[in-house]
Amino acid sequence: MSSNGDGRKAGMVTGAQALWKALEVEGVRQVFGYPGGAILPVYDALRHSRIHHVLARHEQAATHMADGFARASGQVGVAVATSGPGATNMVTGIATAMLDSSPIVCITGQVHSKLIGSNAFQEVNITAVSKPITKRNFLVTDPTEVEPTIHEAFHVARSGRPGPVLVDIAKDAQAGKCMWQGLEASSQRSARRANGLPSNGDLRQALDLISQAERPLILAGHGIILSGAMRETRALAERAHIPVALTLLGLGAFPASHYLHLGMMGMHGEPWVNTAIQEADLVIALGMRFDDRVTGDPRQFAPLAKKIHVEIDPTEVNKNVKVDLPLLGDLREVLSALLPGVEPARHNEWLDYIHQIRESAGANDIQNLPEDGHLYAAHVIRDLWRETEGNAVVVTDVGQHQMWEAQYYKHEQPRSLVTSGGFGTMGFALPAAIGAKSARPDQEVWAVVGDGGLQMSTSELMTIVQENLKINIAVINNGHLGMVRQWQEMFFDKNYSYTPIMGPDFARLAEVYGVPGMTVAERGGVVPAIRAARECSGPMLIDFRVEKHDCVYPIVPAGAHLKQMIRRPAQLKQEAVESFDALMKGSKLRA
Repeated sequence: MSSNGDGRKAGMVTGAQALWKALEVEGVRQVFGYPGGAILPVYDALRHSRIHHVLARHEQAATHMADGFARASGQVGVAVATSGPGATNMVTGIATAMLDSSPIVCITGQVHSKLIGSNAFQEVNITAVSKPITKRNFLVTDPTEVEPTIHEAFHVARSGRPGPVLVDIAKDAQAGKCMWQGLEASSQRSARRANGLPSNGDLRQALDLISQAERPLILAGHGIILSGAMRETRALAERAHIPVALTLLGLGAFPASHYLHLGMMGMHGEPWVNTAIQEADLVIALGMRFDDRVTGDPRQFAPLAKKIHVEIDPTEVNKNVKVDLPLLGDLREVLSALLPGVEPARHNEWLDYIHQIRESAGANDIQNLPEDGHLYAAHVIRDLWRETEGNAVVVTDVGQHQMWEAQYYKHEQPRSLVTSGGFGTMGFALPAAIGAKSARPDQEVWAVVGDGGLQMSTSELMTIVQENLKINIAVINNGHLGMVRQWQEMFFDKNYSYTPIMGPDFARLAEVYGVPGMTVAERGGVVPAIRAARECSGPMLIDFRVEKHDCVYPIVPAGAHLKQMIRRPAQLKQEAVESFDALMKGSKLRA
């Protein structure tokens, strides 16, 4: 064998060997998967690789693991499956990654190239199936195509707005021989300048809008984390004295303890946050896509404000909300170009106004929850935040507990919340927590799951045991599909059609898998249980039996605008309502 000069030896390899070697060149150290007939040559060649393989119990879970790995680390996650049902089982995980811009590469086996199109055993046209939910996909039928295709897949997954890529490899392309080319890895940030930088005229216009604004507001989205623009965002907020509201996936992009931090916006955002959006005269949207859960009725979103939208994906500009000034490009690079021209400013009256609204509406604090002997989910989340001092990576499933986590766990660091936002995938948390812990083995990881979502992925408890991962699991168990039940209560005349859901004794079930389990049904048991889980050397599951009919507040009904939120009825005294209404009517800041 000869060497190409960088340590990667040239020579004949199989397509399967080329696959693993190319993944190693890309820096991959572990993958998540499930073997099957059409991918067997790849699994056979794995014995020659240094890459660690995590055996999932379901291909969808393997895809969520790769997704959790990517979100927690910022690197590309990799999932592997066989053809047919193995590939189609990945579809939900791929769509989850697509809507949340998570960079993953899914590798699937395919039947022999001569059998493609013949309805062979376990054949499906997965490239056609996955086309709408991937950035790009590839069908590889020749072993010489494997190495360059893997590098191209990583390039696409990382570049611009990140997302999932699928590589479907025919069985004969895996088994056939080819010459190893020793191609270089794709660059980590190779194409984040795909749109260049905004013109000097656009930057000047943005600076003018910022300097003229009296009621400015930053809307901080997931793109801040993807771009690594946390420092630049904080510099903009502090220099121009602009408060910051965050999307669900943006939580952690701006420190929760910062004096300019307002909290989460949107359907379950707090009253002072949503009111500030509707009262602002300038909103600066950073790396967010104006999702319907953020805007409510988009026609009435921030009606008084000029809108600057900094976004790397041009298809998101003016898609949901019309903006006055789009600034296309990588967020960190755009802010770096903008910051030198931002003049120091003070907006004390605007911040005092928001603070008054917050005081009148009742801050979202644990003291506002009733201490009536019942155990509420918010008790669990806030105690978890206090005990971990906000330093854990929290991976949530989807539903009420997801929103309570967003409200009551205060995130100081990026990539400390891993959750399915755009697709809202139940069953996501447990496998995604495996991926997150695999990516950051020294980090404390908690999976916060509902009793409904957990029953979709319980089998992955065995994966946790098999991999000897220290993952703690907090089950927010209210015996219902909680968010669906809440909507039935509020909008469907309390017709609780198939939302009560039976579940096992989760603590005992966990013990069957080899995970110690506890059950907590009283307020006083929460902190001791959390401490016991943290002190345990291995994983632990805690089944928190919480109030069954609790609701997430505030809530903006679908189709309503942000000021039409329904607030916490038990916590908002009549005098606070009257004070809030009087403040709104008499404010000098109202247009």
